[in-house]
Amino acid sequence: MPKGLALNIGLNTVDPKHYQGWSGALNACEADARDMAAIARSRKFTARMLLTRQATRAAVLSAIGRAAKTLKRGDIFLLTYSGHGGHVPDLNDEEPDRQDETWCLFDGELIDDEIYTALGRLARGVRVLMLSDSCHSGTVARAMYYAARAASPEVAATRSYSSTGASGPPRFRSMPPDVALRTYRAHKAMYDRIQRSLKPNAQARVGAAVLLLSGCQDNQESADGDFNGLFTGTLLRVWKEGTFSGSHRDFHRAIVRLMPPDQTPNYFTVGAPDRTFERQRPFTV
Repeated sequence: MPKGLALNIGLNTVDPKHYQGWSGALNACEADARDMAAIARSRKFTARMLLTRQATRAAVLSAIGRAAKTLKRGDIFLLTYSGHGGHVPDLNDEEPDRQDETWCLFDGELIDDEIYTALGRLARGVRVLMLSDSCHSGTVARAMYYAARAASPEVAATRSYSSTGASGPPRFRSMPPDVALRTYRAHKAMYDRIQRSLKPNAQARVGAAVLLLSGCQDNQESADGDFNGLFTGTLLRVWKEGTFSGSHRDFHRAIVRLMPPDQTPNYFTVGAPDRTFERQRPFTV
Protein backbone atom coordinates (compact mmCIF):
# COMPACT_ATOMS: atom_id res chain seq x y z
CA MET A 1 0.00 0.00 0.00
CA PRO A 2 1.45 3.44 -0.94
CA LYS A 3 2.81 5.66 1.82
CA GLY A 4 2.52 9.45 2.03
CA LEU A 5 4.92 11.80 3.84
CA ALA A 6 4.46 15.58 4.02
CA LEU A 7 6.88 18.35 4.97
CA ASN A 8 5.12 21.70 5.45
CA ILE A 9 7.37 24.74 5.87
CA GLY A 10 6.23 28.25 6.83
CA LEU A 11 8.30 31.24 7.97
CA ASN A 12 6.80 34.48 9.24
CA THR A 13 10.29 35.88 9.89
CA VAL A 14 13.93 35.07 9.24
CA ASP A 15 16.99 35.60 11.43
CA PRO A 16 18.24 39.19 11.03
CA LYS A 17 21.73 38.04 12.05
CA HIS A 18 22.11 36.16 8.77
CA TYR A 19 20.09 38.54 6.60
CA GLN A 20 22.01 41.67 7.60
CA GLY A 21 19.36 43.23 9.83
CA TRP A 22 16.34 42.19 7.73
CA SER A 23 13.71 40.07 9.48
CA GLY A 24 11.45 39.63 6.44
CA ALA A 25 8.29 39.88 8.55
CA LEU A 26 5.21 38.25 7.00
CA ASN A 27 1.81 37.38 8.47
CA ALA A 28 0.39 34.20 7.01
CA CYS A 29 3.17 31.74 6.19
CA GLU A 30 2.85 29.69 9.37
CA ALA A 31 -0.91 29.56 8.79
CA ASP A 32 -0.27 28.28 5.26
CA ALA A 33 1.94 25.49 6.61
CA ARG A 34 -0.64 24.53 9.24
CA ASP A 35 -3.42 24.41 6.65
CA MET A 36 -1.34 22.31 4.25
CA ALA A 37 -0.45 19.92 7.08
CA ALA A 38 -4.16 19.64 7.93
CA ILE A 39 -4.95 18.70 4.32
CA ALA A 40 -2.11 16.18 4.34
CA ARG A 41 -3.32 14.50 7.51
CA SER A 42 -6.88 14.41 6.24
CA ARG A 43 -5.56 12.52 3.20
CA LYS A 44 -3.62 9.98 5.35
CA PHE A 45 -0.17 11.51 4.99
CA THR A 46 2.24 11.52 7.92
CA ALA A 47 2.90 15.25 8.17
CA ARG A 48 5.68 17.27 9.80
CA MET A 49 5.73 21.05 10.09
CA LEU A 50 8.79 23.31 10.31
CA LEU A 51 7.71 26.78 11.42
CA THR A 52 9.91 29.90 11.40
CA ARG A 53 12.79 29.21 13.84
CA GLN A 54 12.49 25.46 13.24
CA ALA A 55 12.82 25.93 9.47
CA THR A 56 16.61 26.01 9.25
CA ARG A 57 18.68 24.87 6.29
CA ALA A 58 19.83 21.78 8.18
CA ALA A 59 16.34 20.86 9.36
CA VAL A 60 14.79 21.11 5.89
CA LEU A 61 17.55 19.16 4.16
CA SER A 62 17.50 16.54 6.93
CA ALA A 63 13.72 16.11 6.60
CA ILE A 64 13.97 15.66 2.82
CA GLY A 65 16.81 13.21 3.40
CA ARG A 66 14.67 11.15 5.78
CA ALA A 67 11.91 11.06 3.17
CA ALA A 68 14.43 9.80 0.62
CA LYS A 69 15.41 6.95 2.93
CA THR A 70 11.79 6.04 3.69
CA LEU A 71 9.81 6.37 0.46
CA LYS A 72 9.74 3.68 -2.22
CA ARG A 73 8.31 3.43 -5.74
CA GLY A 74 4.63 4.36 -5.71
CA ASP A 75 4.87 6.43 -2.50
CA ILE A 76 4.29 10.20 -2.43
CA PHE A 77 6.11 13.14 -0.84
CA LEU A 78 4.21 16.42 -0.31
CA LEU A 79 6.65 19.34 0.10
CA THR A 80 5.16 22.79 0.75
CA TYR A 81 6.89 26.11 1.38
CA SER A 82 5.48 29.51 2.36
CA GLY A 83 7.92 32.36 2.84
CA HIS A 84 10.18 34.71 0.98
CA GLY A 85 11.81 33.83 -2.31
CA GLY A 86 15.31 35.13 -2.88
CA HIS A 87 18.27 34.73 -5.21
CA VAL A 88 22.03 34.34 -5.31
CA PRO A 89 24.38 34.62 -8.31
CA ASP A 90 24.44 31.48 -10.44
CA LEU A 91 28.00 30.12 -10.52
CA ASN A 92 27.16 27.10 -12.70
CA ASP A 93 25.89 29.05 -15.74
CA GLU A 94 22.57 27.18 -15.73
CA GLU A 95 20.19 30.14 -15.36
CA PRO A 96 19.44 32.56 -18.24
CA ASP A 97 19.31 35.50 -15.81
CA ARG A 98 22.51 34.26 -14.07
CA GLN A 99 20.69 33.99 -10.75
CA ASP A 100 19.68 30.93 -8.75
CA GLU A 101 16.34 31.08 -6.99
CA THR A 102 16.21 30.38 -3.27
CA TRP A 103 13.90 29.73 -0.35
CA CYS A 104 14.67 32.10 2.52
CA LEU A 105 14.95 29.75 5.49
CA PHE A 106 15.48 31.01 9.02
CA ASP A 107 19.27 30.82 9.15
CA GLY A 108 20.09 31.06 5.44
CA GLU A 109 18.90 30.62 1.87
CA LEU A 110 18.32 27.19 0.34
CA ILE A 111 19.37 27.28 -3.31
CA ASP A 112 17.09 25.70 -5.92
CA ASP A 113 19.84 23.32 -7.02
CA GLU A 114 20.17 22.14 -3.41
CA ILE A 115 16.46 21.33 -3.37
CA TYR A 116 16.69 19.38 -6.63
CA THR A 117 19.85 17.58 -5.44
CA ALA A 118 17.99 16.53 -2.27
CA LEU A 119 14.98 15.39 -4.31
CA GLY A 120 17.37 13.49 -6.58
CA ARG A 121 17.99 11.09 -3.70
CA LEU A 122 14.36 9.93 -3.79
CA ALA A 123 13.78 6.55 -5.42
CA ARG A 124 12.64 6.41 -9.03
CA GLY A 125 8.88 6.01 -9.08
CA VAL A 126 8.25 8.21 -6.03
CA ARG A 127 5.69 10.96 -6.66
CA VAL A 128 6.51 14.46 -5.37
CA LEU A 129 3.99 17.29 -5.14
CA MET A 130 5.67 20.63 -4.38
CA LEU A 131 3.69 23.76 -3.52
CA SER A 132 5.71 26.96 -3.19
CA ASP A 133 3.90 30.12 -2.07
CA SER A 134 6.79 32.52 -2.56
CA CYS A 135 8.24 34.76 -5.23
CA HIS A 136 11.59 34.97 -6.96
CA SER A 137 12.07 38.61 -7.86
CA GLY A 138 15.11 38.54 -10.13
CA THR A 139 15.78 42.20 -10.88
CA VAL A 140 15.52 45.63 -9.32
CA ALA A 141 13.18 46.59 -12.18
CA ARG A 142 10.60 44.03 -11.03
CA ALA A 143 10.72 45.28 -7.46
CA MET A 144 10.39 48.88 -8.67
CA TYR A 145 7.43 47.85 -10.84
CA TYR A 146 5.53 46.35 -7.93
CA ALA A 147 6.44 49.19 -5.58
CA ALA A 148 4.95 51.61 -8.10
CA ARG A 149 1.83 49.47 -8.47
CA ALA A 150 1.38 49.24 -4.70
CA ALA A 151 1.48 53.03 -4.49
CA SER A 152 -0.90 53.59 -7.42
CA PRO A 153 -4.49 54.59 -6.56
CA GLU A 154 -5.66 53.03 -9.81
CA VAL A 155 -4.18 49.66 -8.88
CA ALA A 156 -5.51 49.88 -5.35
CA ALA A 157 -8.96 50.41 -6.84
CA THR A 158 -8.75 47.50 -9.27
CA ARG A 159 -6.96 44.77 -7.32
CA SER A 160 -8.71 43.16 -4.37
CA TYR A 161 -6.88 41.35 -1.59
CA SER A 162 -10.06 40.19 0.13
CA SER A 163 -9.30 36.55 -0.64
CA THR A 164 -6.31 36.74 1.70
CA GLY A 165 -7.94 39.02 4.22
CA ALA A 166 -5.03 41.43 3.85
CA SER A 167 -5.40 44.82 5.49
CA GLY A 168 -3.37 47.88 4.53
CA PRO A 169 -0.90 47.95 1.62
CA PRO A 170 -0.07 44.62 0.00
CA ARG A 171 2.93 42.64 1.21
CA PHE A 172 4.91 40.48 -1.19
CA ARG A 173 6.94 37.37 -0.46
CA SER A 174 10.24 38.39 -2.03
CA MET A 175 13.55 39.38 -0.49
CA PRO A 176 14.33 42.99 -1.50
CA PRO A 177 17.25 43.20 -3.98
CA ASP A 178 19.38 45.30 -1.63
CA VAL A 179 18.93 42.72 1.14
CA ALA A 180 19.79 39.90 -1.28
CA LEU A 181 23.00 41.70 -2.25
CA ARG A 182 24.04 42.46 1.35
CA THR A 183 23.27 38.91 2.47
CA TYR A 184 25.20 37.34 -0.39
CA ARG A 185 28.23 39.59 0.11
CA ALA A 186 28.29 38.90 3.85
CA HIS A 187 28.12 35.12 3.29
CA LYS A 188 29.73 34.84 -0.13
CA ALA A 189 32.16 32.12 0.89
CA MET A 190 29.33 29.94 2.21
CA TYR A 191 27.02 30.32 -0.80
CA ASP A 192 29.84 29.94 -3.33
CA ARG A 193 31.07 26.79 -1.56
CA ILE A 194 27.55 25.32 -1.63
CA GLN A 195 27.13 25.99 -5.35
CA ARG A 196 30.55 24.58 -6.25
CA SER A 197 29.74 21.40 -4.31
CA LEU A 198 26.60 20.77 -6.38
CA LYS A 199 26.65 18.81 -9.61
CA PRO A 200 25.50 20.70 -12.73
CA ASN A 201 22.00 20.10 -14.09
CA ALA A 202 20.60 19.00 -10.72
CA GLN A 203 17.06 18.96 -12.14
CA ALA A 204 18.03 16.44 -14.82
CA ARG A 205 19.29 14.04 -12.14
CA VAL A 206 15.90 13.75 -10.40
CA GLY A 207 14.46 10.25 -10.93
CA ALA A 208 11.26 10.83 -8.98
CA ALA A 209 8.25 12.43 -10.67
CA VAL A 210 8.11 15.99 -9.35
CA LEU A 211 5.12 18.24 -9.94
CA LEU A 212 5.53 21.86 -8.83
CA LEU A 213 2.67 24.32 -8.38
CA SER A 214 4.18 27.72 -7.58
CA GLY A 215 2.44 30.85 -6.38
CA CYS A 216 3.34 33.03 -9.37
CA GLN A 217 5.39 33.31 -12.55
CA ASP A 218 9.06 34.25 -12.29
CA ASN A 219 8.34 37.87 -13.26
CA GLN A 220 5.54 38.27 -10.70
CA GLU A 221 5.18 38.58 -6.93
CA SER A 222 3.27 36.35 -4.50
CA ALA A 223 1.04 38.32 -2.14
CA ASP A 224 0.95 37.68 1.59
CA GLY A 225 -2.23 38.15 3.63
CA ASP A 226 -3.59 38.19 7.17
CA PHE A 227 -5.02 34.66 7.02
CA ASN A 228 -3.21 32.93 4.13
CA GLY A 229 -1.03 33.84 1.21
CA LEU A 230 -3.07 34.70 -1.87
CA PHE A 231 -2.01 31.49 -3.64
CA THR A 232 -2.56 29.22 -0.63
CA GLY A 233 -5.85 30.91 0.25
CA THR A 234 -7.10 30.41 -3.31
CA LEU A 235 -5.91 26.80 -3.30
CA LEU A 236 -7.92 26.20 -0.12
CA ARG A 237 -11.00 27.71 -1.75
CA VAL A 238 -10.65 25.38 -4.74
CA TRP A 239 -9.92 22.33 -2.56
CA LYS A 240 -13.06 23.22 -0.58
CA GLU A 241 -12.34 20.89 2.33
CA GLY A 242 -11.74 17.94 0.04
CA THR A 243 -14.71 18.23 -2.30
CA PHE A 244 -12.51 18.98 -5.35
CA SER A 245 -12.32 15.87 -7.51
CA GLY A 246 -10.35 16.80 -10.65
CA SER A 247 -6.74 16.17 -11.72
CA HIS A 248 -3.64 18.22 -10.85
CA ARG A 249 -4.01 20.18 -14.09
CA ASP A 250 -7.70 20.78 -13.34
CA PHE A 251 -6.65 21.95 -9.86
CA HIS A 252 -4.11 24.38 -11.31
CA ARG A 253 -6.59 25.77 -13.86
CA ALA A 254 -9.26 26.28 -11.19
CA ILE A 255 -6.79 28.16 -8.98
CA VAL A 256 -5.62 30.35 -11.87
CA ARG A 257 -9.22 31.30 -12.72
CA LEU A 258 -9.65 32.80 -9.24
CA MET A 259 -6.32 34.65 -9.15
CA PRO A 260 -5.75 38.28 -10.22
CA PRO A 261 -4.02 38.81 -13.59
CA ASP A 262 -0.75 39.94 -12.02
CA GLN A 263 -0.28 36.71 -10.03
CA THR A 264 -0.55 33.58 -12.14
CA PRO A 265 0.43 30.28 -10.49
CA ASN A 266 2.79 28.09 -12.49
CA TYR A 267 2.59 24.37 -13.32
CA PHE A 268 5.95 22.71 -13.85
CA THR A 269 7.28 19.15 -13.93
CA VAL A 270 10.78 17.85 -13.17
CA GLY A 271 12.26 14.36 -13.22
CA ALA A 272 10.66 11.21 -14.60
CA PRO A 273 7.43 11.96 -16.50
CA ASP A 274 4.38 10.38 -14.87
CA ARG A 275 1.12 11.15 -16.67
CA THR A 276 -0.81 8.89 -14.28
CA PHE A 277 0.37 11.05 -11.37
CA GLU A 278 -0.64 14.24 -13.18
CA ARG A 279 -4.12 12.83 -13.80
CA GLN A 280 -4.62 11.91 -10.14
CA ARG A 281 -6.67 13.95 -7.70
CA PRO A 282 -4.33 16.21 -5.67
CA PHE A 283 -3.06 14.82 -2.35
CA THR A 284 -3.73 11.21 -3.35
CA VAL A 285 -1.66 8.66 -1.44
